[in-house]
Amino acid sequence: MGTEGDAVRVIAGRYRLEARLGRGGMGVVWRATDELLGRRVAVKELAQDDTLSSEEARGRRDRTLREARAVAQLSHPHIIVVHDVVEDGERPYIVMELIDGGSLADRIAEHGPLAPDEAARIGLALLGALRAAHAAGVLHRDIKPANVLLERDSDRVVLTDFGIAQVAGATTLTETGSFVGSPEYTAPERMSGAHTGPESDLWSLGALLCTALSGESPFRRDSLGGILHAVVFAEIRTPPQAAPLLPVVRGLLERDPGRRLGAAEAERLLRAFRDTGRTPPAASSGYTPTRADLPQQGLAQQGLSPSRLGQSAQERSTRGVLIAALLVAAMAGAGVSAAALLVNRDGEGGGSPTSSAPRETTSAAPGPTASGSTGPTAASPSPTGRPSTTASHAASRASDDRPTAPSGYHVADDPAGFSLAVPEGFTRVPQGERVFYMSPGQTFRLGIRIAEPEPGGPLAVLRRAHAGGPDANPGYHDGKVTETTHGARPAALWEFTWDGFSAAEGPRHTYDLCWEEDGRLYDVWVSAPVGKVREAREYFDVAVDTFVTG
Repeated sequence: MGTEGDAVRVIAGRYRLEARLGRGGMGVVWRATDELLGRRVAVKELAQDDTLSSEEARGRRDRTLREARAVAQLSHPHIIVVHDVVEDGERPYIVMELIDGGSLADRIAEHGPLAPDEAARIGLALLGALRAAHAAGVLHRDIKPANVLLERDSDRVVLTDFGIAQVAGATTLTETGSFVGSPEYTAPERMSGAHTGPESDLWSLGALLCTALSGESPFRRDSLGGILHAVVFAEIRTPPQAAPLLPVVRGLLERDPGRRLGAAEAERLLRAFRDTGRTPPAASSGYTPTRADLPQQGLAQQGLSPSRLGQSAQERSTRGVLIAALLVAAMAGAGVSAAALLVNRDGEGGGSPTSSAPRETTSAAPGPTASGSTGPTAASPSPTGRPSTTASHAASRASDDRPTAPSGYHVADDPAGFSLAVPEGFTRVPQGERVFYMSPGQTFRLGIRIAEPEPGGPLAVLRRAHAGGPDANPGYHDGKVTETTHGARPAALWEFTWDGFSAAEGPRHTYDLCWEEDGRLYDVWVSAPVGKVREAREYFDVAVDTFVTG
């Protein structure tokens, strides 16, 4: 609803601003009349930054006008029509079509979550809009329910507010270096300050679909730091209402942009759902279902073996989260604690790799053997080949080189000569040359081994352990050793699934990282039941990121 008390103004000699429709971080939106053509329009008055010099302000205005005109070239039934881009009194304005209707956010607030068919219809419309924008080299960067308009008395869905869009080869409409967008709907690679592309908009669409189906973003938390952690690290718990569209939602919410569901495949799946009432499996997606995603369907029915149950291979580095925290905190004045953001990495492993097969046992109960991770973690290379090393390993330490524990963890200063962050409630269990930190009931087992270097270095060590895996780990399968780095040091990752030491214990999955440092061989692993691999990866990555020798 507009604010009628505002003084009427005419800008650029033709647009009469009549009532304020809304205000946001990018400026004010007005209901207006184009007096030249006699039609109703919406006009966005972009906010000015009074801290800029006159030269900087002019440069920003020029960028805004240039890039907004590029966005105005987009032509698609589900993209807002930009009629004009003008400047009045050295302030830029974007003139758009006026949509008779509210936003998707308004619809959800007033009437609750959408039915799956309606959510699929809106998702298809937005995918069409995004494909057209991306083909023209335009990234939206702020996909959220408030920026989706639902035209009254028609089925038209309109993607609006390209105010922070990015045009290929250009700077953004907002100040260079500022964090822009809505954190609950922002892709993890944008949070970490990495290069982003069309895949980032698709992540946001996945979060939007969750919100449309359940009424709330899966990344909503009570604090900005909590949101950042949820987006970048925490297990993604899709709402039960998303089950009918689960292959699409989970495929779009794949943290590794290289494995994220593409727009064409997402369209195919949504159309199939609307045609048949069922969503087929994705043909080309990095999405790997977890048991939490399949509450009513057996693994065999889904064609899944326990070894395929897991999280995305790539998690953003803690360093990236710290960068994001600094950017967003600077923007919002949130005062985010870096330590509070040093969170969630899974992993649980078995013994340490040696020339003889590693074994993880305790006097109280059997334990897993050496393990690693199939894909990159904080200490592993990204799928793109760029190293994603644990820079956070150094960033997370206090000035005395002691690690800082994330929320829910404490720093264990071990008598064996190292420190690391372990989850609250874990108990230290020494076992010869190995040290374990066990959860209650030994569901999760975090192991550390320090030894003399071996021929061939960490990679050879873990390859030998992998070769002996079937002897040391009953039912050993799907083992993989990956060469990587830990900090600037050569390292290796090992990941595998096995049957556990007893039928009562059941199948387990193990992650293991091995590296050399200061003339010693270090091995850190975590193992856990296959249904709890995401929690395990969290424990594993936190342990690796915070591990300090001496």
